[in-house]
Amino acid sequence: AFPEKDAPWRARVARASYAHLGREAVATFRVSAQGPEAVVERTTMGGFPAFEAALAEGRGVVLVTGHLGNWELGGAAFSTRGLPVDAVAKGMANRRFGADLEASRRRLGVRVVDLAAAPREALRSLGGGRVFGVIADQDAREQGIFVPFFGKLAATFRGPALFALRAGAPIFLGVSLREPGRTARYRVTMERIPFTPAGDLEADVRALTAAHVTALERAIRQAPEQYFWQHRRWKTRPPGEAAG
Repeated sequence: AFPEKDAPWRARVARASYAHLGREAVATFRVSAQGPEAVVERTTMGGFPAFEAALAEGRGVVLVTGHLGNWELGGAAFSTRGLPVDAVAKGMANRRFGADLEASRRRLGVRVVDLAAAPREALRSLGGGRVFGVIADQDAREQGIFVPFFGKLAATFRGPALFALRAGAPIFLGVSLREPGRTARYRVTMERIPFTPAGDLEADVRALTAAHVTALERAIRQAPEQYFWQHRRWKTRPPGEAAG
């Protein structure tokens, strides 16, 4: 991802990424246990008026994010401010941990949509004027479409772009970065992904997917130590290319 950086820099970022992951797992449960008011107090919102204005148009909003910063408290920052949020999630291998995490989400007003039900629930959610949240940066395997991510093609879920185009809904990138300091505080930013459909659905899905992935890459470059590099993002390769 960073060919211009040297090995010591990569090692520092890798260590920091592991430390960040462990710290945020604890912070998520500690803050959520304190209730919605704690989430509001610990988060500041950048670009929120534009996001609220887009939601007020009545077509819902597709909110994409990645495993950057603290995505759990980032999603809760919207629901605890009174916005209706449906978040796509898949089950955890550790069922006990998964149950605790789902209870935390419910406590903060986030409605969880199972990954398998996402295609059916997306248009219902957006048609109801809700925020439909998707973490869209994991390897999508053979069903994904390949778009550039840090200079290398990555299999990416087409769902967020497809849902937005079919519903006529705007799509935003939302990112929740932890701010410096011992106290867990976060800057949540929202960036509308500008896009004008050309009328060819497949081409539009690919172009819109590439656009929101590019926006996420820009956000990761701001704080690479807060990204979940442990995931094998480039595992699936295009036909004819060896696995990475």
